[in-house]
Amino acid sequence: MPRRLRRPALPSRRRTAATVVAAALLGGTFVGLLSVSATSHAPSAQAGPPETHPPVKVLPAEAHGKGETRGKAGAHGKGLQPGKGPGSAVSVVQIVAHPDDDLFFMNPDVSQSLHSGSPLTGIYLTAGESDGVNSRPHDRHLVAPDKAGYAEARQNGIRAAYAEMATGSRTSVWDREAIPTAGGGWAELDTLRAQPQIKLVWLQIREAGATNGNRPHSLHGLWDGRITTLESQRSSGTPVPTDFAYTKEQVVATVTGLLERFRPTFVRMQDPSPGTYPKSGKFRDHQDHLYGARFVQTALARYEQLPGHPHVGVQNYLGYPTTVLPHTLDAAAAEAKLNTLKTYSWLNGVHDCEADAGCGDLKVSVRPTGRGWTKTVRYARGTSTSWVQRDPDGGLHAFSVLDGRLATWRKPADAVTWQGPELLPGGGLDSGITSVTLPDGRIAVFGTRTILGAAAADYRREVVTTVQSAPGGAFGPWTSLGTPERNDASGTSDISAPAVTVAPDGRATLVLRDSLHQLAAREQRADGGWGPWRSLGGTEVYGDPVAATDANGRGYVFISTPSTVLAWAEQTPGGPLTGPAPTGLPPTTLALSASAAPDGNGVRLWFRKPSSGDLRSADFSGTRPVSPFTELPGTGVAGFGPVSGGDDLLAVRSRTGFLATASHGRAGVRPVWTLEKFLFSGAPDAGTDGVAAIGLDGHLHWTPASH
Repeated sequence: MPRRLRRPALPSRRRTAATVVAAALLGGTFVGLLSVSATSHAPSAQAGPPETHPPVKVLPAEAHGKGETRGKAGAHGKGLQPGKGPGSAVSVVQIVAHPDDDLFFMNPDVSQSLHSGSPLTGIYLTAGESDGVNSRPHDRHLVAPDKAGYAEARQNGIRAAYAEMATGSRTSVWDREAIPTAGGGWAELDTLRAQPQIKLVWLQIREAGATNGNRPHSLHGLWDGRITTLESQRSSGTPVPTDFAYTKEQVVATVTGLLERFRPTFVRMQDPSPGTYPKSGKFRDHQDHLYGARFVQTALARYEQLPGHPHVGVQNYLGYPTTVLPHTLDAAAAEAKLNTLKTYSWLNGVHDCEADAGCGDLKVSVRPTGRGWTKTVRYARGTSTSWVQRDPDGGLHAFSVLDGRLATWRKPADAVTWQGPELLPGGGLDSGITSVTLPDGRIAVFGTRTILGAAAADYRREVVTTVQSAPGGAFGPWTSLGTPERNDASGTSDISAPAVTVAPDGRATLVLRDSLHQLAAREQRADGGWGPWRSLGGTEVYGDPVAATDANGRGYVFISTPSTVLAWAEQTPGGPLTGPAPTGLPPTTLALSASAAPDGNGVRLWFRKPSSGDLRSADFSGTRPVSPFTELPGTGVAGFGPVSGGDDLLAVRSRTGFLATASHGRAGVRPVWTLEKFLFSGAPDAGTDGVAAIGLDGHLHWTPASH
């Protein structure tokens, strides 16, 4: 094995003042309430000025009796008790193609993890060397191409950005060393001296250098087999001692080895199936993002089979496609994210890194907002609020995806704590499952899974389902419901997570968004089989659809476009979905949720106001546009993502990333938001009995309702 090398810490000059850019994201006390008596507004109305309210309560993650017992662990053997053994603490690994992909597409989640005190490791697959010119466009003619130098400048910018987010000083010292990889090459490992749980790993593989261009010497070409090895691109100043090259297998082995080293409970990664533009066939996202994510998927599938590791959850992030969509972040969060990009891009021009290559990415300094990316963060799948089901006797069932398998929890009606997780057989599941209760009391779970295959051409994603054998019984084997896609090449297997309606006779209708950005559906027949896929239409729909059934048994499906929300509805209970029908709603931030309307007429839709985090709701009966929506100003909570709950409890992701809950619906009482101090994945699930969320530790956190 090659000798391990250590490089002394690089010297740095300290700035006279540091800007703590994460303060707006994780500041101490928040104030704000949901107004129970909020008035209805026309779609064009603006929220009024913020009011002054009592402070929000902030509770630790252990509050409200969130006990959890890890029961059966599937193939991993013995169950685990909280706080003991693997999986008892949060460890986040995030893997991206280029330096800055994490800052543009994963923040503010990144800064929230940095401030949590838990281990966080950022892994960069490529060197990001581009054309080797680190300059603003008008200075380009003055700068000679230097790929090693530009790669170093981007590293310096990332180190400055992470140091500033974590410590408040962009010049906080990093210790840098070379480590051998499991693929037979080398990587640079950087550790933040002031907070050594924060690490950065640079694999320094050659990048494609073009979003869609034909570049065989790239992760794309290596994945497809157009080349057998892909070379490294070492940055100047790196402690890595020599050049190297990887085969496809060696890249997978390298990433798998890093997962073994850092033992994550949660992995952030880019979207492996972002789709293509139908007319041109070009990728909607950068080819390095897409194929880098597929290498990560393959490594995760291998890592998940290894014994003894903590259960791991996964979140995919949308990249370039966010450009055309409404902004999700409120002004304070967007400004903090932009400030981090300004640090990365070396916008201040202060030469405080002592590197001839430069202290940041000057290409980004021309437009540090990207294409609106600093005002947005979006998850690709994983936004369903329908992952908890309730028995008639009050028992509860919860579902998530850990280790690429369906994880189930159970809380009997008379129990205080939950039992689980039990991991069901069958791997490859993507994050973002949904569940429904059938009329006979059985539960059905639906999701998508990725088939990696032996060859690149075998890659595909498909819909799968599993159903209990009897109410409260075991789940049967997974059944494939296929995909509406012709093949992976035409649309990169770009299908959303599914939404499901159930007719009074138990027949299910499955709906998802396809790579043409339309809705497609399969209906279950009376004999239990499934009919063919059919198109439901729609134009430029995005995100995951949501489904709900009203008190009369009629099913509804909603999905967003960049400018409004479209609806499909059954004209009679169990009849075919018809639409799209205009709802008359303004733009939303995509992550919708729906449930039966309290008055029994139609369904109530919950969503967020763009660029604010404020909550909105509207009722829809399927025979007319929605009623004027009700706006519930979220001052002091903000955040992004789905709104779960209804008239009794509401649960959302706050600006801090913490779970925020509030009672809602009691006339004359203004409910107070309560922040619980743990970071969670996906969306919360709120019911009349309590709120559930899956922490980044893979644990189920439960907050019982106060009555």
